[in-house]
Amino acid sequence: MLDSLRRIVQQVTNARDLDEVLLIIVREVKKAMSTDVASVYLTDFERSQHVLLVSDGLKMESAGAVRLEMNEGLVGLVASRAEPSNLGNAREHPRFKWVPETGEEIYNAFLGVPIIHQRKVLGVLVVQDKRKKCFSEEKVSFLVTLAAQLAGMIVHAEVASDGVSVSQIKHSSKERFISGVPGSPGVAIGIAVVVYPPADLDAVPNRRTEQPWKDISTFEIAINSVQKELKDMKKRLKGVLTTEDRALFDAYSLLLGSQGLVDETIERIHSGIWAQRAWCDVIHEHALQFESMEDSYLRERAEDIREIGRRILMHLQQTSAEPREYPRHTILVGSTIGVTQLAEIPAKNIAGIVSSSGSSSSHVAILARAMGIPAVMGATNITVGRLEGQEIIADGYQGRIYVQPSPVVRREFGRLVREENRLSRELNELRDLPSKTPDGVHVPLHVNTGLLADIKPAIKSGAEGIGLYRTEFPFMIRDRFPGVGEQCEIYTKVLKSFAPRPVTLRSLDVGGDKSLPYFPITEDNPFLGWRGIRITLDHPEIFLTQIRAMIRANVKYNNLQILLPMISDVGELDECLVLIDQVVDELDEEVGNITRPNIGVMIEVPSAVYQAGELAKRVDFLSIGTNDLTQYLLAVDRNNARVAKLYNMLHPSLLRAIQQVVVAGNKHRRPVSVCGEMAGNPAAAILLLGLGIDSLSMAAASLLRIKWVMRSFSRRRARALLKKAMNMESAEEIQNMLNKALEDAGLGGLIRAGR
Repeated sequence: MLDSLRRIVQQVTNARDLDEVLLIIVREVKKAMSTDVASVYLTDFERSQHVLLVSDGLKMESAGAVRLEMNEGLVGLVASRAEPSNLGNAREHPRFKWVPETGEEIYNAFLGVPIIHQRKVLGVLVVQDKRKKCFSEEKVSFLVTLAAQLAGMIVHAEVASDGVSVSQIKHSSKERFISGVPGSPGVAIGIAVVVYPPADLDAVPNRRTEQPWKDISTFEIAINSVQKELKDMKKRLKGVLTTEDRALFDAYSLLLGSQGLVDETIERIHSGIWAQRAWCDVIHEHALQFESMEDSYLRERAEDIREIGRRILMHLQQTSAEPREYPRHTILVGSTIGVTQLAEIPAKNIAGIVSSSGSSSSHVAILARAMGIPAVMGATNITVGRLEGQEIIADGYQGRIYVQPSPVVRREFGRLVREENRLSRELNELRDLPSKTPDGVHVPLHVNTGLLADIKPAIKSGAEGIGLYRTEFPFMIRDRFPGVGEQCEIYTKVLKSFAPRPVTLRSLDVGGDKSLPYFPITEDNPFLGWRGIRITLDHPEIFLTQIRAMIRANVKYNNLQILLPMISDVGELDECLVLIDQVVDELDEEVGNITRPNIGVMIEVPSAVYQAGELAKRVDFLSIGTNDLTQYLLAVDRNNARVAKLYNMLHPSLLRAIQQVVVAGNKHRRPVSVCGEMAGNPAAAILLLGLGIDSLSMAAASLLRIKWVMRSFSRRRARALLKKAMNMESAEEIQNMLNKALEDAGLGGLIRAGR
């Protein structure tokens, strides 16, 4: 059964569209289960019906014609209960509904399992048999396991299907969209440009080639290069591996010498497919042939096919790495998108970002907000490789993606984009106005940044200082740790640009999802491992060098504040303070007149929340990092698209944690700020105002939006809304209340597309 499962999943993975996916499922399930009928019903949510889309065993003309109401028949029973139904004589069941056009009257045994994706029943997978006998537990388990694996693939195929047969069957007039997670507010309309990781056979996008002869030449060079590599490796390992083990390299060479792989690829390139995609398609097909073989040894050769496929693909990517052309309105699409990939695109060309992974607090989403670029994250249902060159609408407010939108949808979103541009012009009028509530409370608005290039936009936005300067970026772009002089030069520019306004430099915060190329950290659970202050305390030479550079840069401007990340224990803080005082004393001896800057602690782990009072006694200010605090309180990996919807900064537990920190700060007369992405969220900002947060720090692109909120809500009104929120049990309930408050205040354009 396990082999059958793998074979079916692999075939479905390589299918071109939804129709092919469904045909493979019913054909292979019928064969694997040794039954008379296999059918797939998918749910038409617009009409509230289950539609028989494909069957192997029932009458062909019934496909698309049979529609059952949501709770009708045994299919409706399986869907409503979201659990399998295994019946030896289906016609005796009270929920049995006979549909004459299917020809199913001769079948007695019935097994239906729900197809569920992200807690939603998408349809029902059914097998039937003439025998009056329940299916075995092994077969029930097999079908349940298969349905669980196929659910996501069915969604992928439905969204990406180039054909129209499925929509014709459903007769759906509703515009289809792909759901993700809001990453950065705004609406983008543009052309998809796919970025993909190297040597990933499943990620190479569909593209055409205008110069087949050039692609063929590149492909043949790659073949020859890998052939040479294999010979060299075999020779180099002669004294290390046995003759039998070294035979593997001969096997790889034979595969490359196989005219099947090479000729088929060249033939596809001649037809207009670019070399990388042509090669990947041929590799997939040959690997699938091996996996379908009965002999276990031959089945395992499928991985050899893929291994040689990856090696050739790597060469193709290296030799064909030419500067890409980016359309005027580029929407960058990828399974994962890195900062460097984003940086390669001219700023004037980038319109939006779509990622199949990550969440609203992934670093690319944070960067998108800093740049004012709409982004949709965690869109797990997109088939990345098929979107190259297609028109896309990315709605960063609702986390929706429209692929090849209809003219009606295109016009409507075009109108919304024009309204957004008008709103931006109106917000610019607030730049020089104070961030003061109607009842006279001044809430300073600072910016989060980490790049010198962000300084001018931050100043233009009207920021009153830098609440968080991420010092790790200069470390990440080098091939070694930067010295005191290099760091001092950078920090001097930052401090000078904002003087006399405060600048908060956070000490090096790497680990988790931020790594240094020259200081690799490999851990099973990096977010709970060696990161932040834990690394720099274990390597005080790194910490002391950085603190020395910061304090030296501050001599002339005296506007420095130092922020310590990932503090989870007062002992860690005490160690840091000893080291900082050591640097202050040493510099005072060297140059004299050294002022010890204000020191703050990031509250971003639960233990720090509960020890906020003890921490406050030792430092000058507290800064709540809501990105990590949310992650740790809710036990939700903020980069994991599967649980991205559980990551919510309005969760009642987070609000109570922040309140506890504010109380501790007030008790010891220490200001409390919020420097996480929560500060740039218009709805959350109302609650932070009500909680009594002293200052907010956010991406420069969010600052004017939050200033609008501060100037529209009195602290009294914010406290009233906070009181209601504290009595609510879910983040959704709180979000709805705050959205209504924003709409009532005329600020609806901050939470949805349009003015």
